[in-house]
Amino acid sequence: MNNVPEGYKRDAKGNLVAMDNIAPLDLIRDEVVIGLIKLAEEQQDELRDFKLSMMTAFNDFVELSAQEYNTKLGGKKGNITLHNFDGTMRIQLAVSEQLRFDERLQVAKQLIDECIHDWSDGANDRIRTLVEHAFQVDSEGKVSTARIMGLRKLDMDDTRWDKAMKAIADSIQVTDSKSYIRFYKRRDLDSAWEPISLDIAAL
Repeated sequence: MNNVPEGYKRDAKGNLVAMDNIAPLDLIRDEVVIGLIKLAEEQQDELRDFKLSMMTAFNDFVELSAQEYNTKLGGKKGNITLHNFDGTMRIQLAVSEQLRFDERLQVAKQLIDECIHDWSDGANDRIRTLVEHAFQVDSEGKVSTARIMGLRKLDMDDTRWDKAMKAIADSIQVTDSKSYIRFYKRRDLDSAWEPISLDIAAL
């Protein structure tokens, strides 16, 4: 895409086109888009630096607070909320983890199926429907983490079920994690929290 001779532009098909053969409006459009994209990239860099500085200051305070108890926190810090003194401002730092299940999830499914097959208390059809729903895959062949984790909240009073729930727990693998920092304000203690949006689409 580089090494375009002077007086030419490369079109969307990769062909070199003399600028004299390009409509003036097309040239203006090209200039506007390139200029705005450059400004957007500069703003993106500033936001990236802003996020880094905010998270650094936030984590520095959390470490300072830990030092009051002669403790040093390790690893990623997240799911922490700080308030100002009068309770009208707050900052939340959250860590969102992407989870997936390894082959032990199929072991859990087998154990669960055995449980349902042997139960005869009249509830097994409802449980089967719940389980089948939990193990449904989406268009990418992935199961819903939330639905699978929801099964672990059920207490079925069966050792095989307990083994299945342990297999689910052991099969969980963290594939990625992202940190988010969010800012909120409110006029007084009786008012609702209002987010300070840094999303250009929400402004």
